[in-house]
Amino acid sequence: MKKTIIATLLLGMFAAPSFAADTIKIAITGPFSGGSAPMGTSMRDGAKLAIAEINAAGGISIAGKKKKIEIIERDDEGKNERGALIGQELASMDELSGVIGTVNTGVVLAGDKHLQEKGITKIITPAAGSASMTQWSKAGVKDLSIFRFAADDGIQSAMVVEEAINQKFTKVAILHDSTNYGVSGHDDLVDQIRKQGNKLEVVATEKFNIGDKDMTAQLLSAKSKGAQAILIWGIGPELAAVSNDMVILEMKMPLIGGWTLSMSNYIDNAGKNGNGTLMPQTFIEEAITPKARSFIEGYHKTYNVTRIPSPVSAAQGYDAVYIFAAAIKQAQSDDTHKIKDALEDLRETVQGVIGTWKHPFSKWDPANEQTHEAFHREDVVMGKVQDGRVVFANEADRQRLIKNASK
Repeated sequence: MKKTIIATLLLGMFAAPSFAADTIKIAITGPFSGGSAPMGTSMRDGAKLAIAEINAAGGISIAGKKKKIEIIERDDEGKNERGALIGQELASMDELSGVIGTVNTGVVLAGDKHLQEKGITKIITPAAGSASMTQWSKAGVKDLSIFRFAADDGIQSAMVVEEAINQKFTKVAILHDSTNYGVSGHDDLVDQIRKQGNKLEVVATEKFNIGDKDMTAQLLSAKSKGAQAILIWGIGPELAAVSNDMVILEMKMPLIGGWTLSMSNYIDNAGKNGNGTLMPQTFIEEAITPKARSFIEGYHKTYNVTRIPSPVSAAQGYDAVYIFAAAIKQAQSDDTHKIKDALEDLRETVQGVIGTWKHPFSKWDPANEQTHEAFHREDVVMGKVQDGRVVFANEADRQRLIKNASK
């Protein structure tokens, strides 16, 4: 019965929004079309699932009155210029309580400055590019309204480098796309190699563009220079072209990279050529806890799928909504500034599908952007592509997540 109510509510959400004074306005933004759409739509639909559950329970109580959440949905198409326009539009809206979303680092950089100027509270998810948050610490911003609910590239790149070292490789090639995310990821990988004792020699660094379908030149460069593994950072279906061309060139070396390798447009386009690919993950689509089972089954039924296009994005969107809702409840207000203050000192423990969130953020410190980052190394595991799905690469990680969820 509960799932039927949720499905009914979700259908209503896809209609054009009409806002009333007794509702809480939250914007959800991301690429709901284009190459990054598996991430954007999954995040949006995970967030909507959480909102439907909250609304089905009557909404959020503010000063003794229950208010339901209404959604402003904006498709940025993964384009920086669209992100800038959407940021400007949302920043000008009256009574906007906050924003959740954004996938692409470039879109974050283009749009979030407008939200910050007006003090609009935002939780970035699932964009992981380091520059999304380091831009504020580098600028010395004293009071920040932007938070992030994703494992940043610093965490992920550390895990990727650790994996390559643990597999006893000494020579690697770095491939990355030309987006802000790809360039930032390359820089993080190089930085992590240095921090971990320069145990890896980067014998080749190759770049590719969005839309590229032939990676032969980049891969031949890596092969000719003796690379034992490929470390990769990118956001779109081009990642699958790398795996497919590796098979054609008989390059039987592992592919290890950022979390985006778990997207359906990589897994589906690479097919069996993607088997064995490794990437950090904050959520794997396996019912390891009752909460995870409920979330997965609810998502599948509501959206009529048998596999979430981007499980990480969906789960982060879902948990981010519940954290935002807890801040509204604590603030006893839908005022975006008061919600920001509550997020910095969230007292309620939030039981999410990824884990149990206790004080995920703290007061902004310009010298430490981690104060507005929710994820830490212990919240992330290594995933592996296996026959069309992402599974746990290590049983120890699986057990750790089960333990974390029960805290």
